[in-house]
Amino acid sequence: MRKIITSAAFIATLCLSSVGGAGLTSQLGEPSGGKNQPMAEPQGTEQRVMAMAPAGKKTRVEGRIIEQGGDRFMLSDQAGSTWTVKFSASTRIEEKKGNPFRSAKKYSSAELLRGLQVEVEGKGDVTGALFADLIRFTSRELEIAKSLDMRVQPVERRLHVTEDRLGQAEQSTRRLSDQVVELNEVSNMARGGARAAQDTADAAMAGVGRTNQRISALDDYEEVRATTVNFRTGSAVLSAEAKSQLDELAEQAKFRNGYLIEVAGFASSDGDEQFNQMLSQSRAEAVVRYLAHEQLIPLRRITMPFGYGTIRPVADNTTHEGRIRNRRVEVRILVSRGLTSSGTPVEISRPGD
Repeated sequence: MRKIITSAAFIATLCLSSVGGAGLTSQLGEPSGGKNQPMAEPQGTEQRVMAMAPAGKKTRVEGRIIEQGGDRFMLSDQAGSTWTVKFSASTRIEEKKGNPFRSAKKYSSAELLRGLQVEVEGKGDVTGALFADLIRFTSRELEIAKSLDMRVQPVERRLHVTEDRLGQAEQSTRRLSDQVVELNEVSNMARGGARAAQDTADAAMAGVGRTNQRISALDDYEEVRATTVNFRTGSAVLSAEAKSQLDELAEQAKFRNGYLIEVAGFASSDGDEQFNQMLSQSRAEAVVRYLAHEQLIPLRRITMPFGYGTIRPVADNTTHEGRIRNRRVEVRILVSRGLTSSGTPVEISRPGD
């Protein structure tokens, strides 16, 4: 029942993990993969391919922060490998600037947020972690990460509230189980009502089972409706056709209980990788703004919008028709099975009532 919290580390962290960052991983002038041996995490957790930084050797890696805590963070590179990066007070954290005529801005470790695209230079330690001498990122990437963090925190707070409610449901289940025990005692004392007491106890146990099933299904979502809106080359402006599609989807969502709307942006291979990453994010955010402003969909009903850049194409990027299909935002309505499933009330009566 507590798995809803671990599956949440947002709905965002998992999205970021699937993206893996738009990055490059190399040992200063030498492509990675030659000496960095992957290491799988222990069974019982989600499997990750762990990259090992060679001890004492200079290493440079670029990717996206997917977890952060204390004096270290986990970074996912373009190849899908996960790196453990450590830092200290001596680590330089600064802007990756494009203007050669001004000094780079200095940052603190507080700016190392989940979702931030960073470039790290340092040396491996004996544990295989990369100890950073320099961490750089652009001001644009920092703005995007802060925007993502603002969306993640409210969702995590809602998940904590849900966990509290699940705890209350567990207490109700225990009380119901106590009632079953009491009914069994009554059935032993009431000779003439033994059969009726047993039937009541069976019904109560069935109610406990249904309650447990609904609690377990609270974080189990199913897709009930989806639509794809397309964009012009280099644009994040919604067309009239796209707005019509979103209007229809929003009307479908408003009549459902326990729904969420998932928004994912994509780009074709036109343009460079960094531009396409930003463009796909802008397209996803344009859809969220339209749903919130024009259709009055509450933000709590919309998961964190995320731009995947050019990954996960649905068509061949080498053709004109394929690039048209890849310039898109996918919008899905998800409904919680636990909130929508029907439950039969459990009626408990004593023998002789």
